[in-house]
Amino acid sequence: MAKPLLGLSMMPETDFVSAVLPLLESSSVDVLEWSFDTFYDAEEPAWLNELLNFYSENNRLIGHGVYYSLFDAIWTERQEIWLKKLKEEVHKRNYNHITEHFGFMNTENFHQGVPLPISLHPKTLQIGKDRLYRLQDTVNIPVGIENLAFSFCIDDVKEQGVFLDQLVEDTNGFLILDLHNIYCQACNFDVGIQEIISLYPLHKVKEIHLSGGSWQESAYGKKQVRRDTHDDLIPDEIVSILPSVLAQCPDLEYIIIERLGSTIKTDSQKKDFFNDFKKVEKITEASDHQICKRDNWLKKTVEFPEKPIEDLILYEEQTRLTKLLFDSKGSGIIKEESFHYFKTENWDPEMIRTASNIIKNWNPY
Repeated sequence: MAKPLLGLSMMPETDFVSAVLPLLESSSVDVLEWSFDTFYDAEEPAWLNELLNFYSENNRLIGHGVYYSLFDAIWTERQEIWLKKLKEEVHKRNYNHITEHFGFMNTENFHQGVPLPISLHPKTLQIGKDRLYRLQDTVNIPVGIENLAFSFCIDDVKEQGVFLDQLVEDTNGFLILDLHNIYCQACNFDVGIQEIISLYPLHKVKEIHLSGGSWQESAYGKKQVRRDTHDDLIPDEIVSILPSVLAQCPDLEYIIIERLGSTIKTDSQKKDFFNDFKKVEKITEASDHQICKRDNWLKKTVEFPEKPIEDLILYEEQTRLTKLLFDSKGSGIIKEESFHYFKTENWDPEMIRTASNIIKNWNPY
C-alpha cells in the first residue's frame, strides 16, 4: 500500500527549471510527466535527457501526448509518423504509462489545431476507439485519456465522462482527471465542480492533473470565461476539493502539477509555485488514500481493421467548423450552419467566440 506519487509536468524552459530545482534537489518530485511529442522534431538538451533518463531508470516517468488527435475523421501520414516516433520513444525510455487528450485537432491545417470537443455519436466513438486501438497496439504499457477543459455547451460537459468511459473500455485503459479542466467547465456553465466530477467513471482514474488558468473578458456582457492556460496558481476551490477527490478515486496513482515553462519568471512567481506544490504535497500526505499498484495490468488483444476507419462527412464538418472558427465568422453564422455531427444550434455564443480566440492564439499569422 502506498500514497499516490506527486510530480510535475516537466518543461524545458530555463525559468521553469530554475523554479523547480529546489524541489528536485530535495527529492520532493516523486514522478515526472514528459510531453514526449513536443520534442519529436527537436534535440533534447543534455541536462533534460539525463533528468528524464534518471526518472525512467527509477520507474518514475510517465508520458503525455499532445498532438496525436484521437478523433480526426481521416487517417493521415502525420499520425503514422507520430506512432512510429512513439514506438521509438517507449523503446528509448521506460514509461509507466502513456496518455493523450480527448477531442480532435483541425484536419486541414494541423498547425491551426486546438483540441475541440466532439459529440457522443456511434460513429465518432468508433473512430476514437480505432485511433486508441492503434495507439495501444504501439506500446506495451497502459494508455489513458485526459478530459478536455473546453466545451461548447452543457451537453458536452454532461456527456464527456460517459464518452471517456466507453472509449477506454476495450483497451483496459484509464483516465486522467484534470481538475482545472473540470473547474473551467464548472465556471463557464454554472455547474458545481463535484456535480461534474460525479459524471466520470472515477474507478478508472489513475492520474490527476492540477493547474491554474486565466479569465477571458465576455463579449456579450456576461461573466468572464475561464480558460485552461496553465499560467497561474491552482485555484483555491480546487485545493479545497482535492482531499474529497482523492477519496473518490480508488486506483489513483499519480498527481501531476502543470505550469507552462514561460510563465514563472519572477522570484515571487517561483515562490508561489513552490508553495502551491507544498500545499498539494501536504494534502497528499495527510490523505487516508492508499493504493495498491496495479502491476497486473494486461494489454488487451483487440481486433481492429488494417485500414483505419474514416468518415468523409465528419472530416468535411471538422474542417469547415475549424475554418469558420478561425475566420471568426460569428456565433450566429455557426449556429445556423447545417451539421450532422455537431449540434451547433445548442452552442453557447460565448464559447464559440472563445474557440475562435484560442485557435487564433495558436496560429496568429
